[in-house]
Amino acid sequence: MRVFSMIFFSCLFLMFTQAHAAQTDEETRRNEGEMAAILKTRGGLTDIVSYMATRPDLFPLQSPAQKRVLTSAQSQEVRDLWARFLDYQLMLDASWRLMSDRNEGNGQEESEDAVHFAMRYATFLTRYRYALEFIRLADADPAVRILLNEPVTEIGLPGRSYADFKFRFLHVAMASEFALLSARYSTVYSAAFKGRGGEGAKPLIQVIRKDQSYLWRAGRAHGLLNTLRNAGQIVQEGGARLIFPIQKGVSEWMGHTRVASGDRFLVSADQIAALRPRLHPGDILLERREWYLSNVGLPGFWPHAALYIGDVEERRSYFDTPEIRAWLQTQGIHDGQFETLLKTRHPHAYRLSQQPDEAGDMPRIIEAIGKGVVFTTLEYSAAADSLAVLRPRLSRLEIAQAVLKSFEYSGRPYDFDFDFRTDGQLVCTELVFKSYRPENGRQGLDWPLSTVAGRPVVTANNIVRHFDETWQTPAQFLELVAFFDGNAHTGRAEESSLESFRASWRRPKWHILVQKD
Repeated sequence: MRVFSMIFFSCLFLMFTQAHAAQTDEETRRNEGEMAAILKTRGGLTDIVSYMATRPDLFPLQSPAQKRVLTSAQSQEVRDLWARFLDYQLMLDASWRLMSDRNEGNGQEESEDAVHFAMRYATFLTRYRYALEFIRLADADPAVRILLNEPVTEIGLPGRSYADFKFRFLHVAMASEFALLSARYSTVYSAAFKGRGGEGAKPLIQVIRKDQSYLWRAGRAHGLLNTLRNAGQIVQEGGARLIFPIQKGVSEWMGHTRVASGDRFLVSADQIAALRPRLHPGDILLERREWYLSNVGLPGFWPHAALYIGDVEERRSYFDTPEIRAWLQTQGIHDGQFETLLKTRHPHAYRLSQQPDEAGDMPRIIEAIGKGVVFTTLEYSAAADSLAVLRPRLSRLEIAQAVLKSFEYSGRPYDFDFDFRTDGQLVCTELVFKSYRPENGRQGLDWPLSTVAGRPVVTANNIVRHFDETWQTPAQFLELVAFFDGNAHTGRAEESSLESFRASWRRPKWHILVQKD
């Protein structure tokens, strides 16, 4: 009996130890992800204010002697920078509220561990520091202030948002919170950051010191007088509404879907599995994921596009037509198999397209993501918060030619410059655009180009806009297969109507902030 008891308790202890280790590993992964997001966001803000400092023609540090009117190109560049800046600020705002809510919910205010406090503090400092830097660079010229107070429709901000922004960050309450957190950092956590308990926070310590130093210098240089001096101007500009209306429920949802678990999306695995039989090679997927840094700088509700290529059996069946077999003969493929052409033209890409992922799922998507143009699984790519599938109104031959063209781009790096004029690097919609581009007698799909940050592009949101504006006209060359509309407050996506999809491009970028149950 004693031996049995020893074995039982040994097993119980082992199970507890393994469970604790798994929980610790999960917490470590979450902390690492949150830290990486903070540092990446800070890097993006650094790039923006550094660029602003190199453009005194846009952001003079002294008020111009004479009033000026910005050119259309200058106005667009200022708006683009403002939108990108607010993207980063909103991500930090949401992260701050999430971490604060989680801390309060766990009753850990007094016993918060060093790593978690460092992340909260670094998030606060990044928000505050770069807000003050942006205001310093943007505030001298009345023409810039007027422009920044215009509505930012791409992210759903009302007019006079810059005045609200200044009110928030030049308010004495913000300075008081900074002083309180700084005191806590230097007293409660100073020993922990020097010892083993703070090892996990080392990536943040350096930026914390830099941002602290900047803010203390800014406080000495400007202080409360700066706040009071701006108050009259802010009131005149119509401020004091607070521009980031994130509710606690939204922050809690974010925690479950992104920061806490990182893999829970509103479009469910069951919905993706049920969708697969409805797809054909050549279909275009439009995807939206909430609260991702990859959304920064991309205008509109829909940020991402991908191309469904199917698997070997799907392509073999779909492309087995007399027209395609005749075309294959002209390409030197005498067995009449489209797969033979793919293997022959793009052998390396074809091998990559046949490699299952860790779960055993086969690639059925080609898309341009951060690591370049890659083959991914439907289960991976379609895991989103909103998802739409569009089908080109083209012959199967033209679709086969587009799929063939997409294989040509496999392995090319991601185009972080978002420039359709180059082929060496591609952004997500560029892969779709160039795979279906009319050329060599092909009808193809001819979306109108727009300009983003001075570069010609087709955005995912403008694909939907074009679909809506050309509805039931000869220029309409797509049809809707499915639209799964995610709702953060209900925690699920529901298949929605054609009318809802057509209107989706009009939604504000941060649609989640205004969603209702």
